[in-house]
Amino acid sequence: MARTFEELVAEAEAVPVDGWDFSWLDGRATEQRPSWGYQRTMGEHLARATAALDIQTGGGEVLAGVPELPALMVATESWPPNVAKATELLHPLGAVVVADPDEPPLPFADAAFDLVTSRHPATVWWSEIARVLRPGGTYLAQHVGPASVFELVEYFLGPQPEEIRRRRHPDDERREAEAAGLQVLDLRLESLRTEFFDIGAVIYFLRKVIWMVPGFTVDRYRDRLRELDERIRAEGPFVAHSTRFLIEARKPA
Repeated sequence: MARTFEELVAEAEAVPVDGWDFSWLDGRATEQRPSWGYQRTMGEHLARATAALDIQTGGGEVLAGVPELPALMVATESWPPNVAKATELLHPLGAVVVADPDEPPLPFADAAFDLVTSRHPATVWWSEIARVLRPGGTYLAQHVGPASVFELVEYFLGPQPEEIRRRRHPDDERREAEAAGLQVLDLRLESLRTEFFDIGAVIYFLRKVIWMVPGFTVDRYRDRLRELDERIRAEGPFVAHSTRFLIEARKPA
């Protein structure tokens, strides 16, 4: 920790946050991974699919790491920098990237896909997922769960009401999926230890995951950031817990 607070801040403010690659945090933050191994599980499903859709693909990094894509592979993304990055990454692999605002309807015909996937979607439109799935088709996704990394969120925003802490609860997602006519085959929730080793890692994370602390800027939270920097230097990593759940649902044949 030889670098000063201001040096760490300047570095974290300057680094690009396009895409969904968190490798800049290597050695500066850690997050425990879910036991099910989403990318591996996703790859197993894609290897058996004939036509698949990956919703909110980000920069395409997760999909690009799958060993085998189906004959028809489409990905959607809303943020222009990510659309460009995903296109560059996925087109050489034979996948088509569609710019989509993440609002219904999805720009595809009914029963267009036998598999729909998504990793950490910001919004989930269950009726649209059900509509574009073929009878017997599957939705496989890893969602962010309730109160994820809220130790960090509440450090900046203060205690959050229960209705905010409960958002994205898997029980609610199950009910919404079933209301859209899907059968939930698998639903698993895990709490995962997350550590931030310096204040630069915190700033980068909040710049990238913009919904954690809405409107976050260094200038707005400089005093709290300085206090947290001092705490990390004195006590060690800031510890939080992310929540993730795996959901697999099928459209009845």
